[in-house]
Amino acid sequence: MTAVLRAGLIGLGAMGRNHARVLGVLDGVELVGVMDPAPGVTGPFGVPVVPDVEQLLALNLDYAVVACPTGLHEEIGLRLAEAGVHTLIEKPLAPSIDAAKRLVEAFERRNLVGAVGHIERYNPALQSLRTRLEAGELGDIYQIVTRRQGPFPGRIADVGVVMDLATHDIDLTAWVTGREYTNIAARTVSRSGRPHEDMVSAVATLEDDVMANHLVNWLSPFKERSTVITGARGSFVADTLTADLTFYANGATSTEWEALRAFRGVAEGDMIRYAIPKREPLLVEHERFRDAVEGKESDIVTLKQGLRTVGVADAVLRSAQDGMTVEIPR
Repeated sequence: MTAVLRAGLIGLGAMGRNHARVLGVLDGVELVGVMDPAPGVTGPFGVPVVPDVEQLLALNLDYAVVACPTGLHEEIGLRLAEAGVHTLIEKPLAPSIDAAKRLVEAFERRNLVGAVGHIERYNPALQSLRTRLEAGELGDIYQIVTRRQGPFPGRIADVGVVMDLATHDIDLTAWVTGREYTNIAARTVSRSGRPHEDMVSAVATLEDDVMANHLVNWLSPFKERSTVITGARGSFVADTLTADLTFYANGATSTEWEALRAFRGVAEGDMIRYAIPKREPLLVEHERFRDAVEGKESDIVTLKQGLRTVGVADAVLRSAQDGMTVEIPR
């Protein structure tokens, strides 16, 4: 019989409580403690809450989930690595490239499993989309466009919309297309009076000259999570709020309308909305991480991949600051 893994959670905010909920029902795992310094915090399922990492480590953890503010990821992650604890760190991996590199090195040096919580990779619509792209259903990929808009989340205080939200789109774009970023140009603004940016618009080039466009903000009174990939055979549209995936095929029939027939381009074809099994992405993310800790083959977001995403996000901020296109080292 496989031993139950003892898990600890760091941070019991909005995302932390979601992690706690999933850890409480995850097969093969027992949530044994939560670390949160806020006074009066009560743990889920009667789990004890401790005020610091040392007391959490005293509970003999096999692995930990870090869901605290981004500015604390490096300090806490390095301590967990030093203690020999496998760790899943919420995105972004760290607030800077140097901090992310130190985390990668610390976990690799101790041969520990480290992962980043880029949850969109486990969205059913994007999982299906990636499989279809790998099968060549779209033909050559021309462009990927993402839109991620919504109201300001009051829980975010230490980073702007680029590190908090745009890192979702940066990671999913490279992952779903199988292509890395080569350069990016961006513009950011801050309209809410906070010290960090709350809106970004970016244009990037991926490998094989694939174009990427990202629009991300905290200023819209509605939520939108859209990924559109256009290629030689049509377009895939993924709505990651509803986990729906739709394919719009290029038209295969000619038109009798002279004005349209003269247009040299594509025409509307069939539209297919796929029926996709819809499991909760956070549960799938935890299952994959648990399997990796147990030594099984598992599709996790590695710390190196998380470092790459931080690097692209840093290039976005530098481009916006300097008004230049920034090349991204491979």
